[in-house]
Amino acid sequence: MGNPITGAITVVLADDHQILRQGLGRLLAAEVDIEVVAEAGTGFEALEALRRYQVDVLVLDLSMPDMPGMDLIKRMRSEFPAVKVLVLTMHTEDQYAVRAFRSGASGFITKDSAAGQLVEAIRKLAKGGAYVPSALAERMALGMKDFQDTPLHQQLSNREFEVYRHIVAGKRLTDIADELHLSIKTISTHKARIMEKLGVAGTASLVRYGLQHQLFEDYARESAWMVDLPDEPGADRRPAGVN
Repeated sequence: MGNPITGAITVVLADDHQILRQGLGRLLAAEVDIEVVAEAGTGFEALEALRRYQVDVLVLDLSMPDMPGMDLIKRMRSEFPAVKVLVLTMHTEDQYAVRAFRSGASGFITKDSAAGQLVEAIRKLAKGGAYVPSALAERMALGMKDFQDTPLHQQLSNREFEVYRHIVAGKRLTDIADELHLSIKTISTHKARIMEKLGVAGTASLVRYGLQHQLFEDYARESAWMVDLPDEPGADRRPAGVN
């Protein structure tokens, strides 16, 4: 594929932060073999760009405002199987990388490492390869040694994992519903299924499980309300306003 005239690798940048897109665009503009053909601030804009242009690589933020990044990757792999997806995210937890690859991504880098890895990753994906930072690849390989001892959270669907992330961040169910464009009833159902799959009862136990398995370290550092979680297995004490 690529640009039929110049032969450059064609790229779409999909991130809801315009300043970041502009910064990445300037970074890639310095490379003669890479051409940014479009930018997208939402998942639907990304899909529209793929329909309009001949694209080799989509650089995608997982936290798009209109649809979960994992769902977008699956939809892309179905509609545009030739396009390679490079996930660019603020989430440093290995679980996001595992789920991104299972959804159909070909590469995964974090935003804090983009300046040093983005160009190399795009070139590798365009050649049909995959890209994982060496440190992450080593952790993922070590984590697969005991593959048969699959942790309970691996049973969660991508949507349930996304809802779980918001719960651990201390958000109210109503706010989660608004952010994910779902009904409060649907969010409550997801929460119930998450607790059932993890074998826990209540928000406190959900959060404790996430901390014990280091699933949401960024949110754990930011969510000060977690320090008062009770130790009793059945307790579910939360600050005012948290469903």
